[in-house]
Amino acid sequence: MKQRSKLYKSRCANLDRSKNYVFAEGVALLKSMPTAKFDETVEMAFTLGIDPRQSDQIVRGAVVLPRGTGKTQKVVVVAEGEAADAAKAAGADEVGYQDLLAKMKGGWLDFDVLIATPAAMKDVRTLGRVLGPRGLMPNPKTGTVTDDTATAVKEAKAGRVEYRCDKAGCVMMPIGKLSFDAEAILDNMNTAFQTILKARPTACKGVYMKAATLCSTMGPGIPLDVNAKLKEK
Repeated sequence: MKQRSKLYKSRCANLDRSKNYVFAEGVALLKSMPTAKFDETVEMAFTLGIDPRQSDQIVRGAVVLPRGTGKTQKVVVVAEGEAADAAKAAGADEVGYQDLLAKMKGGWLDFDVLIATPAAMKDVRTLGRVLGPRGLMPNPKTGTVTDDTATAVKEAKAGRVEYRCDKAGCVMMPIGKLSFDAEAILDNMNTAFQTILKARPTACKGVYMKAATLCSTMGPGIPLDVNAKLKEK
């Protein structure tokens, strides 16, 4: 049986696991819990009524959170010509082509987001075994394969979050830091919820949004009332 820390147990003191909390209540409870010695990441987890074994029921994409993520993203762009110049002007940390590909092939992966133009993808794909396991491979569905490198860089810097369902049909998404005020967390929660809701695959039948949970890095999951949220106008 897993032993829980004193901090974890103290955070569970006022948590009613039989209750589903409306979003504002969930945030208030999260903010009232004792804090750790570092600024924890706040996450939402969604349990979806999809069959991820079916390719037409994969939930994947990206969203720019209105209050950001609280993390400074290091963005690298593989591009040439005007697309490369635009990426540099937009604030990309590093821009290049063959030089960057060679660095990555040699094991350099000191970045958070990799953006590439469609023309560059033929070469970027050769690094699939390096980039794929680390979730760094650019993908059109997440906006990281594009000729509009300036917009992609700005969104990544502004707080774009990529998401993808796992084998169990669940999606985990970071939505900020525990140091954020309650209003900022709530704004990001609402955006994350609506984003996942709109990402419903057309092939999905029955109940789509089954459950949602709010938590911090070291804290317990707070069950959220998705039915109440779905009824809001």
